[in-house]
Amino acid sequence: VQLQASGGGLVQPGGSLRLSCVASGSIFGVSSAAWYRQAPGKQRELVAALTSSGSTAYAGSVKGRFTISADNAKNTVYLRMNSLKPEDTALYYCYATINHVGYWGQGTLVTVSS
Repeated sequence: VQLQASGGGLVQPGGSLRLSCVASGSIFGVSSAAWYRQAPGKQRELVAALTSSGSTAYAGSVKGRFTISADNAKNTVYLRMNSLKPEDTALYYCYATINHVGYWGQGTLVTVSS
């Protein structure tokens, strides 16, 4: 199983981006998925999480601005990011529990700057 993240880039403050994370390989069941981020000099933090039942959770700093969702037919999880702020600048990683095993995708860089 592999996770491939994409969608990062440079955006101005107040702008939007949508990150995607596609899972490939022998996938029999996905228990949960999440997005983490790591800013320079800081620890990796949980941004948003989604369970197989559809429950979501968000870090307080992104609540109301970010939305995590999934397309099960495409084995893809998304992170829609609106009203981006310079402090959202970080390397964003997707994580998923597939077949009872946790997997990380490679990071995709989001830079919010004017």
